Amino acid sequence: MDPSLIFMWAGFILAGYSVVGNDSIQTLGTFLSSNEERSWFVLWLFAGSILSATLIYGWMNYGGDVSYGRLEKYPLPQPFAWYYLLPPLVLMSLTRTGIPVSTSFLILTFFNEKNLVDMTVKSLLGYVVAFTVAIIIYLLITKTIERRFIETRPTDADRRIWVPLQWLSTGFLWSQWLIQDFANIYVYLPRSTSATTLAISLTILLVLLAYIFYSKGGAIQKIVKAKTNTVDIRSATIIDATYGVVLYFFKELSNIPMSTTWVFIGLLAGREIAIRYQLDKKFSREVFRMILSDLGKVFFGLVVSILLVFLIKFLAA
Repeated sequence: MDPSLIFMWAGFILAGYSVVGNDSIQTLGTFLSSNEERSWFVLWLFAGSILSATLIYGWMNYGGDVSYGRLEKYPLPQPFAWYYLLPPLVLMSLTRTGIPVSTSFLILTFFNEKNLVDMTVKSLLGYVVAFTVAIIIYLLITKTIERRFIETRPTDADRRIWVPLQWLSTGFLWSQWLIQDFANIYVYLPRSTSATTLAISLTILLVLLAYIFYSKGGAIQKIVKAKTNTVDIRSATIIDATYGVVLYFFKELSNIPMSTTWVFIGLLAGREIAIRYQLDKKFSREVFRMILSDLGKVFFGLVVSILLVFLIKFLAA
């Protein structure tokens, strides 16, 4: 078998595991937290159906390009060398530590470092927009809506309303996230995939997703649970809906890939500041330390990705 073909599929599997294990918790973390009493298989079936529909829709409407046009500036390397496996391997090791690094920076930069500036600018804008939107929303709703969520457990009547709303908001968010992050996985396969390649790759992704649900999110899930009241299904629904709308805005803005991790961290940071301020009437050092810690981790991922670009160039020389 052609070594390039082996490296391509090995890279796809590693990237799929790394991206699903690291980034999917941004979109599915609150969903997992607030549905812990449900079977992981039911949750996987729901998420897997949306993944399949989103992937097939992109394949049918973009001439076989499941990345929705986000890989136009990222040509497939010829030949496909072994060192392109390094980014997902590094990402996989960082994921196991619970560090929320950006898969977009760690993987896409290796295929075309010239787009790093555009991707960084869009990701920073994503952080700022998500941070600002979250502060505005939670300054408005904390004293009335969010305080009630914190002080009272959802009743059976509440759950009859909020369970369908959460599943709808999660489905919308999950589809918008997939449209952004399919590029991070399918960068390892031809830009126009055949039906056979589509079927094989989809099967691999569904298996990887099943493992994430079975393991209940892994280490990254701790970041979600550390924030105020994220396990409440009512709060989780608002988080998911807000995040989904922000990602939809950036999906329509341009086809430039971006770090959804930065958007997620910005959203949680703005939410935490607004909630703590409205409830405590002060900005605590603990909140700022938590926010700076999360932000430091994603910047660490950016630095690692840039360093690895130079390492790969050295190995390729």
